[in-house]
Amino acid sequence: FAMIVPNGFSAVTPYIFAREADGYVRFLREAFGGEELGRSVAPGGRIANCPISIDGATLMISEASADFLPSSAAFNLYVADAETAMAKAIDAGAAEIMAVADMPYGDRQGGVRDPAGNIWWISQRLTDEPYFR
Repeated sequence: FAMIVPNGFSAVTPYIFAREADGYVRFLREAFGGEELGRSVAPGGRIANCPISIDGATLMISEASADFLPSSAAFNLYVADAETAMAKAIDAGAAEIMAVADMPYGDRQGGVRDPAGNIWWISQRLTDEPYFR
């Protein structure tokens, strides 16, 4: 059988359970320019599934519950301008955990913790050299 992956997804797609998922989806749109691809709503109005695309990468968001506890992860997000992207994320509600600085591996990078507890390394690539040599 051939594997079929829906358009906009990859074979591995991060899936985040968040308290107040609707607010978290709003944060992803405001902070990182996320585009909501659709939304399934469970009885009672909670988000059952909401895929969000950020520059071609998709995250799945769902409301946390007793059966599906809030999850957290760390993400590396490449952007054109690390300082501008960090400021936008902070304005949207993230907290800075590392100021933007040049890294020895060729990125200009800073970090934020989002309202759901996820860490985002916001990276601006400074070279077209491979990440590892």
